[in-house]
Amino acid sequence: MMHRGNNFGQCIRLIAVIASLCSLPAFADDYDPVNQLLRDGQLQQAMVKADAYLAQNPRDPQMRFLKALIQQDGGQRDAAIASYVALTQDYPELPEPYNNVAVLYAARGDFEKARDALEMATRNSRSYATAHENLGDVYARLAEKSYRQALQIDAGNTTLAPKLTLIRQLINDASADAQ
Repeated sequence: MMHRGNNFGQCIRLIAVIASLCSLPAFADDYDPVNQLLRDGQLQQAMVKADAYLAQNPRDPQMRFLKALIQQDGGQRDAAIASYVALTQDYPELPEPYNNVAVLYAARGDFEKARDALEMATRNSRSYATAHENLGDVYARLAEKSYRQALQIDAGNTTLAPKLTLIRQLINDASADAQ
């Protein structure tokens, strides 16, 4: 059972976070150059600008998220994971950092952590379609893993091989569609 005080505090915090993410146009100018450099693949320059901004505004969730994206695109996966996790700890109501860290967990085969992060993302934003889709993909990978384990334990189970074939086909079709 939720207590009224907790809901009220969460509501106030969510409003504050939304206000900071939907900052005034003057602040948008601070994000635009970093976004553009990121889109252009100029990751080192984007990081310099992001770090300079964060030196003055260390708790800004939008720039911290951009920095994590820069790390992720630059192949600094462990640093990006740390950045996303820090964002989820400081702003647990934001679904995007959970989704992005889940993508990195899934890429390294840690589907349980990916599932946990995506479940938080979908709890925080029921209308975040990307997180729901990613969660479905992770569930498919977990199903494949469970069917393989079951087949190793009981190779004579005739219901497992067709399920494993079907889930692998689903995963392969989804991978082909993504390319």
